[in-house]
Amino acid sequence: MKIKWGVIGCGGIADRRTLPGMMLAENAELIAVMDANPEAANRCKEKYNAKYAFTKIEDLLSLAEIEAVYIASPVFCHKEQCLLAAKAKKHILLEKPMGLTTEESTEIAAICEQEGVKLGVAFMMRFHSYHQKMREIVSAGTLGEIVSARAQFTCWYPEIENCWRQNKTLSGGGAMLDMAIHSIDLIRYITGLEVQDATGFTGNQIFKYNVDDAGIGVYRMNNGALCVVDSAFNIPDDASVSKLEIYGTRGSIVAKGTLSQEEGGEIEVLALEDAGEYDAQQNRSTAMPVPVSVTFGNMYTKEIEAFGRAVLGMGEIPVTAEDAIRSQKAIEDVYKVNGASL
Repeated sequence: MKIKWGVIGCGGIADRRTLPGMMLAENAELIAVMDANPEAANRCKEKYNAKYAFTKIEDLLSLAEIEAVYIASPVFCHKEQCLLAAKAKKHILLEKPMGLTTEESTEIAAICEQEGVKLGVAFMMRFHSYHQKMREIVSAGTLGEIVSARAQFTCWYPEIENCWRQNKTLSGGGAMLDMAIHSIDLIRYITGLEVQDATGFTGNQIFKYNVDDAGIGVYRMNNGALCVVDSAFNIPDDASVSKLEIYGTRGSIVAKGTLSQEEGGEIEVLALEDAGEYDAQQNRSTAMPVPVSVTFGNMYTKEIEAFGRAVLGMGEIPVTAEDAIRSQKAIEDVYKVNGASL
C-alpha cells in the first residue's frame, strides 16, 4: 500500500534530495507539488512525474487523494502551512527546525495533535547506516558509560542576496540552528542521553548577515557526559572533515564524513575488555579496531518509508515533534546564553 504525497516547497533540499529519495520509496506515490514560484513547481512536476503543480497551498490541500504532505518551505512559513495542512487532515513530515522558536514548534505540534494528524520531523541523518550502527554499538554497552561526545558540521555559505537562511526573521538562526541542530540531535539519538545544561558562543566571524556564521555549543548531558558541537557557514567545504566522536569508559567511535546529505564516510570503533589500571606512559596502542559492516542506502528514502509506515499504522513516527523540539531547545539555549533570543 502506498501513501499518496503532496510536496510543499520545491527548492533546495526537496528537489536536491528528498524528492529523488521519495521516487525510490516502495510505499510512496507523489501526487502533487506546490511552490510559490510557478517555474519551480512546474519543473518538479515534470522532473518527478507528479500529476499536479500548484502555486497555492490551498489548491494542493484540496485534493482528497493526498494523504500526507512533506513541507520543505522556509522556516517562517512552517506554522501557517502546518495549520492549513492539519485542518485539511493531511499527515505532515516537516523539515527541521520545526519553527522559528521552540515556542512556535510547540504550537505546531499542538495544532497537529488537536486535528488528529501525525507529525514527523525530517532529521534524515538518523537514517544514515553508520549512525544507526553507532546507536546499536552504544546501546549494547560496547563503549561502557558514555563520558563525552563531539561533532562538527560546516559549510561555505557566503552572503547571497535575498537568502532567507541569512535573515534571522525568516530562518530563526544561522549556522547553529541550521547545522549544529543535526549534530546535537545525532548525539542524543546515538547515546540515548538528553541535554541537562547548555552554554556556548555564537557570532559572526567572516560574513555580515544578521544570523550567526559560526557557533559552538557545550552541553552537560543527563548522565554527566560533556558534549561539544560546533558549526560554521565560513569554512570551505573542501576543508571540512566533518567529525562525530563518541567516547566511553571502555571504548570510542570516531566517524568522518558521515554528517552529510549522502550516506558515506567512515567510522572506527575501538573497544576494550577492561579499562585497566593507570598507565604513566599513556600507552595508546592496546585497543584493536572493531570491524563494522553496513550497507549504504538513501537516507531520504528510508525517512519517507518510515514515516509512511507510521501513517499506515505499521510503525512509530521515527522522529516525533517532542523529540525534535528537544534538539531545537538545545540550540536555542546556546543563543540565549549569548543574549540572542530567537
